[in-house]
Amino acid sequence: MVYPYSFTFTTFTKGRWVGEGILNVFSREFRAHPAEEYKRSIEAGSLTVNHEKVPIDYRLKHNDLLANTVHRHEVPVTAHPITIVHMDDDILVVNKPASIPVHPCGRYRHNTMIFILAKEFNMRNLRTIHRLDRLTSGLLLFGRTAEKAREMEQQIRNRQVQKEYVCCVEGCFPDGNIECNEPIEVVSYKIGVCKVSPKGKDCKTTFKRLGQVGDYSIVQCKPLTGRMHQIRVHLQYLGYPIVNDPLYNHEVFGPLKGRGGDIGGKSDDQLIRDLISIHNAENWLGIDGAREVSTNESLKVSENTVSRLANTDSNSELKTEIKSSPEAKVTVSTQTGHEAADCSFDHSKLSVDPHCQECRMNYRDPKPADLVMYLHAWKYKGIGWEYTTELPNWASIEGDNCELSLRDKRC
Repeated sequence: MVYPYSFTFTTFTKGRWVGEGILNVFSREFRAHPAEEYKRSIEAGSLTVNHEKVPIDYRLKHNDLLANTVHRHEVPVTAHPITIVHMDDDILVVNKPASIPVHPCGRYRHNTMIFILAKEFNMRNLRTIHRLDRLTSGLLLFGRTAEKAREMEQQIRNRQVQKEYVCCVEGCFPDGNIECNEPIEVVSYKIGVCKVSPKGKDCKTTFKRLGQVGDYSIVQCKPLTGRMHQIRVHLQYLGYPIVNDPLYNHEVFGPLKGRGGDIGGKSDDQLIRDLISIHNAENWLGIDGAREVSTNESLKVSENTVSRLANTDSNSELKTEIKSSPEAKVTVSTQTGHEAADCSFDHSKLSVDPHCQECRMNYRDPKPADLVMYLHAWKYKGIGWEYTTELPNWASIEGDNCELSLRDKRC
């Protein structure tokens, strides 16, 4: 978990914004907050232009530097350790736990592979060679030099790298080598969803069942192309979705859950609307009984949050002092994460902003199972190199070891 912190987003004025009112631009382009919140930020001086407070009717000019300081709440990730598979002067290979994104994006910054490797392993200036979905675990390669990163990227781009994944799917997957050549189209880059479509890009994945555990199958996957969500979408199309895939194993894709490309006759726009409606913040972030409260109530809610966090460490003594983010400074640690991680809750680091909407939410901690998807990058092999990770517990086909046999079909 990450303590809430103040963070300043900066951007230069885009050409299409020139001449427009600052409030109109933020209300239209940045929808993380309502227009009323941006109006309050401009009037309070936490949303500035060229480091200066501006009036609410200010019109943007070329090269204006916009800066907006906000109170950020990051999403929890699993506490599974990052293990190093291989390291030398040129490359770092790690086993990425599920739930952690590779680099800062969306609601994640400190809880990313790049930041954790810098903070806990002192591994800095890493170059990303490829990426894994946030919920996918397994092999992740970083270049420690620009030359090595370019070399490895070139091998992946030229399809000279053989990749093997392992997953757990619903149903009894067929015997033999199963090949899926269905083209995949990105329905929405913004929310990150794809589907099989004749208008999509060429795509090929081969599958082979490795074992059977009750109503589930452990399947080896070899993607021969590198499309977004390729393995997950092809398994959905074949009718054997990953058991705990929160996106592609869902009836939002129709009664057949997208099997055979049947998404219930929905248009792309309707599918996107339904996905946003179903997988809203409450579903993805695990909000329990979330509600809007007045500013006067926000500190009371925050005190309850302090109590809940403090109770996670029996040795912590709760103090009622609460820091307010308007008084907090944007430090090196809040911007870069260059700070040692706490092993227990430190109440003095908990900041509260009475204007922050998320401070007014009553969050529950997600269970570890909520943050894991049964898809794992197992083996990568290129020109002159090969790396392998241990299989996760859920991929074991030994009855005594298989988590699935103990889950009572909860997935």
